[in-house]
Amino acid sequence: MKFWILLLAVAVSTEEMPRQNSCVDRYPGIPGNPGHNGLPGRDGRDGTKGEKGDTGDPGHPGKSGRDGINGNKGESGADGRVEEKGNKGDKGERGWPGKFGPKGIPGPVGDKGQQGELGPQGRKGIKGDLGPIGPKGQKGEIGIQGEIGLRGPIGPKGYVGPKGEIGGERGWKGTQGEKGNLGSTPVIARSAFSVGLTAKFPPLNVPIKFDKVLYNSFDHYSSETGVFTCQIPGVYYFTYHITVFSRNMRVALVKNEHRMLHTADMYQGAEDQASGGIVLELQKGDRIWLQSYGGETFNGLFADPDDDTVFSGFLLFSTSEAAASVASSI
Repeated sequence: MKFWILLLAVAVSTEEMPRQNSCVDRYPGIPGNPGHNGLPGRDGRDGTKGEKGDTGDPGHPGKSGRDGINGNKGESGADGRVEEKGNKGDKGERGWPGKFGPKGIPGPVGDKGQQGELGPQGRKGIKGDLGPIGPKGQKGEIGIQGEIGLRGPIGPKGYVGPKGEIGGERGWKGTQGEKGNLGSTPVIARSAFSVGLTAKFPPLNVPIKFDKVLYNSFDHYSSETGVFTCQIPGVYYFTYHITVFSRNMRVALVKNEHRMLHTADMYQGAEDQASGGIVLELQKGDRIWLQSYGGETFNGLFADPDDDTVFSGFLLFSTSEAAASVASSI
């Protein structure tokens, strides 16, 4: 199409060239009327193909096409599970010890553990010191006198000797007299008690109330106050056996507000045992008791159906001549 337009422009320019030459130095005439339309030109489709034109500018991006139809499901892939476990790696080197952490808060008292198995017999210990003298036993009753034997025959009468001087030699021993009446049995002064604990961790700095009475026939110990009161002046022996559990323990045997004996145990785990004993001379009205001291962390006295904490005391001998009359009035 461009080719034909170019040819038409060349033809028009050729026709105007003579006109320009003839109108030199003359005035232009009046424009003529437009000519008639020419005949249609020859169809240019059968012409020779022109050269390829220059590449045009890129067009604007087109709109997105519609979504395609879903494809068919693909075949199953290979099994992705691990086939075999790998070999164990070498043990790493031991790291440096960590810093000590802060001290934890003491936990609550745990339940009592089960009794452990009996351990092997230990080595024979060193012989202990001689213990205190035990109380004097009661005097036994006098036995029945045996039968009197047969009297022997009287010997012949001897010759009368010469009169002796005053203050002469001692004569022969006379025959045994008749048996006298049975006398009254002497009354021996007595005082003893043995009591146990039923509640664990008793109050501090006050007499411990041992409310499990094992022996207290003379009522010299009071379970309500936890105090033994001397009724018979004399020398006494006091002893105690303590089961320690869960915490440390400090206990003192007190006489009239004065601590006479101290016992302590630093709790190591499981169950500990502690004991003490002392000999004291008491006067009538003196008071004896046990008490814990040292704060809540030193109050580990413990007792349950399988473990005992006991306190005992008894009179060794009286120091008063009136002890017999006191004992007979009890």
